[in-house]
Amino acid sequence: MKSPVEIRLYSARPTLDARPLKKRVGLIILSTDHTTEPDFQRMVAGPDIGVYVARIPFANPVTPDNLRAMQPSLIEAAALILPGEELDAICYSCTAASVVIGDAEIEAAIQAAKPGVPVVTPPLAGVRGLRALGAKRISVLTPYTVETSRPMASYFANHGFDIASFTCLGLRDDREMARISPTALVELARDAMSDDADALFISCTAVRAALAAIDIEKATGRPLVSSNLASAWSCLRLCGDEAARPEFGRLMTMPMARG
Repeated sequence: MKSPVEIRLYSARPTLDARPLKKRVGLIILSTDHTTEPDFQRMVAGPDIGVYVARIPFANPVTPDNLRAMQPSLIEAAALILPGEELDAICYSCTAASVVIGDAEIEAAIQAAKPGVPVVTPPLAGVRGLRALGAKRISVLTPYTVETSRPMASYFANHGFDIASFTCLGLRDDREMARISPTALVELARDAMSDDADALFISCTAVRAALAAIDIEKATGRPLVSSNLASAWSCLRLCGDEAARPEFGRLMTMPMARG
């Protein structure tokens, strides 16, 4: 029989950094989401910024009622992200649900678990992104049905945008929305873009529009704002990261107005 290994206790406590990473971004995503986490790892996470994820239950189809049903889960999800520690930003990554629940209601739920944390929702991030680009008249492309798209049209109109055109694809399952290829999105964007619009907004955090941003902007001749591009851009700027990332499109080169 081998003799027991002697374990030595180090006599001095090691010096600890204040944080493992300088900045922390929380991300609340749907249980069915295939897209947001890879997008944030590619566009936000880095040597100074960590992205920390919690998932909440969601049941397809994507309808206003099913989207609204996620609201009670928000407090618990936010509380699960680094409990007892501060975050620099937290994003609830569902565009259509943010519209039907309401930005203020989402902020209140998340801040009940994480007081004072800046809250990002994709539609409000989209509004700020479009304004940063100087857009006033926009085209909108969603993967949703007409029923789910209608509140989105009202949302942007209520934020002062003139909607030149609004196109929806009629899909009801967010897992199918994630399977629209970036190449197909370029052609869909070209078709959805009105000649007199200043910019295109592509809704839905499941849609892989961020992967096609450069090609979409080349095809349409106008800037693209998508749900995940706008959310990632907002989180970076809230973390104090002002670096331009032109490889992700024009929005990622812009500063974000505060307040």
